[in-house]
Amino acid sequence: MKKIITLFTILLSTTVFSQEITTKKGRFFAEGKQLSNKEVKTLLASNTEALALFKASRTKGSVGGFLLGFGGGLVVADLITGATADVKYPTPLTYVGLASLVTSIPVLSGRTKKLNDALALYNDGLKKSASDDSNFELNIIANQSGYGLQFQF
Repeated sequence: MKKIITLFTILLSTTVFSQEITTKKGRFFAEGKQLSNKEVKTLLASNTEALALFKASRTKGSVGGFLLGFGGGLVVADLITGATADVKYPTPLTYVGLASLVTSIPVLSGRTKKLNDALALYNDGLKKSASDDSNFELNIIANQSGYGLQFQF
């Protein structure tokens, strides 16, 4: 019975102290180990608001990247067509491409703020849940009858 209680206490202590997610150069780390986007989504699943912000950040990055590539492609394609063919340059494709490039700037600029907000919200939730469990206390006691573990909830 003592072995079971000790094992349970050790397992409980490892699950209570979850590690924070940090970013460095666009990569996610927890406990010094790099995490994939799928692993980050799994960790953020416990906090739905943080997960929604993370997904919004990823969506903004995808849409902004598409607009940037689409606009750049249109401008370059129109430039090459104007340089090689006997066509008046710039055509409406250049203007659509420039509009797409300009639109991508505010879309891409908001994604890092959403990502940082999501990670801060998740990390704050970890700190709050760890402090909420502060009622649990484990002490090693000794008296004339012997040694033992004291649990307080």
